[in-house]
Amino acid sequence: MLERRIASAGFGYYASPLLARIGVPHAFSTRMGGTSPPPFDSFNLGNPSGCELQDDYASIYHHFDQLQSAVGCGDRKRLWVHQVHGGNVICVRPGDGFESGPKADALVSDDPARTLSVRVADCVPVLLSSGDGRIVAAIHSGWRGVIAGVVPNALEVLRALSPALAAGSFADAKDKCSAVNGGLTAAIGPSIGFDAFEVGSEVVEQFERKFDSSLVRRRDDGKGHVDLRGAIFRQLLDAGIPPHRIDTTDRCTFTDADEFFSHRRDKGVTGRMAAIISPIGS
Repeated sequence: MLERRIASAGFGYYASPLLARIGVPHAFSTRMGGTSPPPFDSFNLGNPSGCELQDDYASIYHHFDQLQSAVGCGDRKRLWVHQVHGGNVICVRPGDGFESGPKADALVSDDPARTLSVRVADCVPVLLSSGDGRIVAAIHSGWRGVIAGVVPNALEVLRALSPALAAGSFADAKDKCSAVNGGLTAAIGPSIGFDAFEVGSEVVEQFERKFDSSLVRRRDDGKGHVDLRGAIFRQLLDAGIPPHRIDTTDRCTFTDADEFFSHRRDKGVTGRMAAIISPIGS
């Protein structure tokens, strides 16, 4: 289970005990602390798209600097993507040129000079690491990303970079990896919860086709609720990551307004949280 921490600068964030045990710098931010004014109060890390009201980018970048410094990667270049609710993954190797902003919803890297980031305001942030912490991923996944398989796609890219996982399926490699270096580790961050995420019949139908009924609550009118975090947990299990290597949370961005921004609750006029992660160097 994720743990809430308070940085010396006074802002709050969540950390994964599993990733911390490996020594991977990472964080899931909250809105607590910071200097942004309403409606972006206070630790804002992004602006809403298509909204006339915007936060000052100087404040946003300062908050990112504070977050990275708090978890031990303040001197590393932050990479980000233009998130499009799809399944595309970008891999960045040491020495690769990279211009932040390409359209994708996940980043994978083994470059300890860089920090990967995604921004959320109800969608699910997911962080991944190899057992030795030298290959990591940051993923943004809403319901479209779940259906598009962005988490399994990122795992596939991470696997391709890891010698311990290079051969065979995740299920075949799992025991070998666990014996050698602790295996793949995942952390699922705060997002909109099952009870709060009401969707239309077309989304319910797609989840019913892809998963079993335990992740869907259908109403008589065809609409219902879907469990985003539960679906991602299932995808991680299906990829061969055992449950004891997955950290998760019960925090709901829609319900817990004191801690989180929520696009749905605040009708689009709100800030952004971020998930960040950086590889361990050799």
